[in-house]
Amino acid sequence: MIMYARRLKGISLSRIRKMFEVEGEDIINLGIGEPDFEIPEDSKKAIIDALEEGFTHYTPNKGIPELREAIAKKLKSDNNIKRDPDDIIVTVGASEALYMCAQALIDKKDEVLIPDPGFLSYNACVKLAEGKPIPIPLEGKNFRTNPETIESLIGKNTKAIILNSPSNPTGAVTEKDDIKAIAELAEEKNLIIISDEVYEKIIYEKKHYSPGQFTENAIIINGFSKTYAMTGLRIGYITAPREVIEELLKIHQYNTACAPSISQAAALSALKGPQRVVDHMVAEFRRRRNLMHKRLNNMGIECNKPGGAFYMFPYVGDEAKFTEKALEEGVVVVPGSAFGYNGKDHVRFSYATSYDKIKEAMDRIENITDVIPIG
Repeated sequence: MIMYARRLKGISLSRIRKMFEVEGEDIINLGIGEPDFEIPEDSKKAIIDALEEGFTHYTPNKGIPELREAIAKKLKSDNNIKRDPDDIIVTVGASEALYMCAQALIDKKDEVLIPDPGFLSYNACVKLAEGKPIPIPLEGKNFRTNPETIESLIGKNTKAIILNSPSNPTGAVTEKDDIKAIAELAEEKNLIIISDEVYEKIIYEKKHYSPGQFTENAIIINGFSKTYAMTGLRIGYITAPREVIEELLKIHQYNTACAPSISQAAALSALKGPQRVVDHMVAEFRRRRNLMHKRLNNMGIECNKPGGAFYMFPYVGDEAKFTEKALEEGVVVVPGSAFGYNGKDHVRFSYATSYDKIKEAMDRIENITDVIPIG
């Protein structure tokens, strides 16, 4: 009999991926967080050029210098974070960056504060490193990340705090004062912040603030999947102070060696090219958000209007029944408890699909509200 590692106990396969794989001729899938846009035309050309030039071999472990230089410029101009290109590692998506952090920083019994509800990989990555995830209950209808709540959860074994703004699954955007207060708390308590900022550019009425603006005790994770619709190219990056980067590099080097060469070429082109493609995508996401929010509220489904990302996280009373009935109508959603205890009795809708499909999905959802206890 094969004996599996004990660290896999308590680790489940992603319920998001399970919903992603639901198929059917008439299914509308609102369960997956993947932009339904093409990558920028300049990036397509960059891939073709890279192939024709034979740029298909290993790159430096940290990534090609030109891309790391472009990322450093972006961090300075957009986030007021000054980092040398050598303080940046290009990764196989933000997912690898998160896994690298867990493996490099977390020891057995270390505690890591994670948002609840929050992206399910946070919990899994901490457990795979044999650490202990401690939920941060996000507060109120706006799902606020409250610095006072975080401070109350810090104990002698606390090692790190994971932040995510804009948030998956809630779409909440953390305010500047809260980000700054958490950064000050990290310095006072000598903790590291792991900040997942992959939805940074998908933001509406508010502004994104990074903890890296306010403290050196911050590791910043970002990527190209959401901003430039490059989900399948698996390309992201991580930046931290030099001594942290050198430890993260050990995990990256033995895990993947380097990010895909042609994906790096595409990412470089995206950063250096015109950003109107991003503006166009965000404008369309805003239009879809407004449609979904209006329709859900008209049905009597309690739902806050998200400030960023492309998710809505309404309260539906009985998430299991709602999910089941929605699927009977041909609409896939993700149960809120997949994102933590505080996600219970919510569901996650993604509006990263066409306006017309969202309109049809809302028509179908309207058919089930008379049999679901809402509120």
